[in-house]
Amino acid sequence: MRHVKTLKDFKNMNKTLIGAALLASFALAGCGTLSKVDSEGKTDNPVFPAAEDTSFHTGSYPNIDNLRQVGDGVTRDQLYDLLGRPHFAEGFQVREWDYLFHFNTPEGRKTCQFKVLFDEDKIGRSFYWAPAECADIVKGQAPMKPFSLSGDVGFAFGSAVLTTAGLSTVRDVATQLKQLSKLEQVAVAGHTDRIGDAGANQRLSQQRAESVRNALVAQGIPSSAVRAQGYGESRPAVQCDQQDRNDLIACLAPNRRVDIEVQGQR
Repeated sequence: MRHVKTLKDFKNMNKTLIGAALLASFALAGCGTLSKVDSEGKTDNPVFPAAEDTSFHTGSYPNIDNLRQVGDGVTRDQLYDLLGRPHFAEGFQVREWDYLFHFNTPEGRKTCQFKVLFDEDKIGRSFYWAPAECADIVKGQAPMKPFSLSGDVGFAFGSAVLTTAGLSTVRDVATQLKQLSKLEQVAVAGHTDRIGDAGANQRLSQQRAESVRNALVAQGIPSSAVRAQGYGESRPAVQCDQQDRNDLIACLAPNRRVDIEVQGQR
């Protein structure tokens, strides 16, 4: 016998479907609200999803420079542009995004989870790493700004012997290098202006670079990590066309220098 559905049957069916839809939506929303986030985008207990639950499967190797730009006030569009979509099934109306990142470190590959919490206006306010030391990986890879020793201050005219002021500057640089957790390489580059013989300028720039290298080594910096190279007048910092010689010499002062570039981890 063919069963004919009654109005009551349809009502019960609708209730079942609606209930299932609600349960599904709550389940999805729960994926994106693991932490109890307040209206200011903060929590006392950030909860990270299980790494194996990522929808991105393998995680990603993030752009370190992009990661350093993520901070208080970041919008979702900006976050998406910097880091890409979140790596977990975040659900609806979420107040947190989660990522699974990998980093290549001297000890091997390090896997980390990164969480962003949003305020009620969906603006990023709080940021967490698991494990917490992953934050140090990002900070530690920040490059040091190069040091520059003025040739007019660090050396007497036409000399490759460091002045008292020059030695003091090199000692300050060495002190900062010793504070690095890992020193990989120090490149010392000597430069001159274009006045005079090009060959003589090349020799002087090499001698000044070697003087700074020797001073760094004397301060305890490993000699194997420091290399010196003279570039003569080939890499000017400024261009000058003054006709008066004194004015020209003054204008070209930034070209008479020794630059110190450092590769290492803080």
